[in-house]
Amino acid sequence: MSVTRAQQPVAIPTVRTRTKLAHPALFLAGIVLVALNMRACLAAVAPVLAEIQQTFHLSATASGLITTVPALFQGVGAPLTPRLTRRFGTERVVLGAVLTLGAGVLVRVLPSAFALYLGCVVIGVAIAVLNVSMPGLVKREFPDRAAAATGLYSTATLVGATLAAASSVPLEKALGGGWQASLGAWSLLAVVAALAWLPQVLRSRQAAGAVRTGGARTGGASGPVAPAGRPIEGIWRSSLAWQISGFMGVSSLLVYVLVAWLPTILADHGMDRGEAGLVFAFSNLLQVAGAFLVPLLAGRMTRQSVLAVAMAAMNGAGIALLLLAPVSGAWAAAAVLGVAQGGSFGLALAFIVLRTGTPAGAAQLGGMSQAVGYLVAASGPVGAGALHQLTGGWTVPLVLMLGLAAAAAVAGWGAGRNRTL
Repeated sequence: MSVTRAQQPVAIPTVRTRTKLAHPALFLAGIVLVALNMRACLAAVAPVLAEIQQTFHLSATASGLITTVPALFQGVGAPLTPRLTRRFGTERVVLGAVLTLGAGVLVRVLPSAFALYLGCVVIGVAIAVLNVSMPGLVKREFPDRAAAATGLYSTATLVGATLAAASSVPLEKALGGGWQASLGAWSLLAVVAALAWLPQVLRSRQAAGAVRTGGARTGGASGPVAPAGRPIEGIWRSSLAWQISGFMGVSSLLVYVLVAWLPTILADHGMDRGEAGLVFAFSNLLQVAGAFLVPLLAGRMTRQSVLAVAMAAMNGAGIALLLLAPVSGAWAAAAVLGVAQGGSFGLALAFIVLRTGTPAGAAQLGGMSQAVGYLVAASGPVGAGALHQLTGGWTVPLVLMLGLAAAAAVAGWGAGRNRTL
């Protein structure tokens, strides 16, 4: 159900007692370090996927599950996150999710195929919690600059992916422990992020103590600090919420297919594996530019429909280049896809804060859009792998991706209209 801006529910502020440890700059540093983790452990897989296949004798379809399983469990875990944040407070939930992510990274490199997929499950659930928690935090802390803060957060997410994609093979050689050492090293980044996030947990405990003290004096309730404002009524019946979810889901599917298979697609057409990894890293690098600039642009616009369609069209153009000139056009395709996919990701996150009136509403819409979005995205890598295995080439998967880019344009046009949940 959509309402006008004048009809938005009034946000109920939380008690927020700042300390020196919880300076806004330190809060932003914590957000950035947490965000760096959220795609690094996924992007690190693609350059060493061939070695993982050889280690466990996996088919193309089974290999696609390495990317599909985290996406699937992001969809499963997303609706549970608002309950966790209400029960324990957003700051503590984020800390727990970062530590869980690091544990999942370590489980994934244990010497068994079962551990490989179990680690993917743990990683997916942890990322789901972070994905849903962050928009509410951003809207709560930066209500007047939510789009710009979202751009910083989405940019950091893709910087982590770029670093992981570029360093996965060099780490494998430098550490001397094969793909297991290369992938396992990313657990250290989770530890660093958890340490940087501790001041926010201390602040939330201090705020909760202030609430309890105030509650004892006035007879009010006490509890951990959670996103402020009322929940959105009938969100699952809202066409706007479904359009945002559809744009996020299809855009994420396109990203996850190429995260899983782009180096393999290029190598199968004759490109050297090392160069294919560099093309993949270059695409991730340009995602950073899209993820930073597009949300900033979105925040300055009343309607973002044209912007969403432009991102979908660029996705389609990049996929068409991979179809027509997979080797000679690889760098151009990577450039176009990088800007489009980073921009689509940042815009999808910006929709969550721009189309809601309160932090609680942003968290709730984030839960729905990412539940639907990542369940859709989960079908991409395994589906593309299965089609490749069935047809013996990449033409059919890429043609289907062109059609999905058109579907993203339709959903994005609706999501970009000037309405508020």
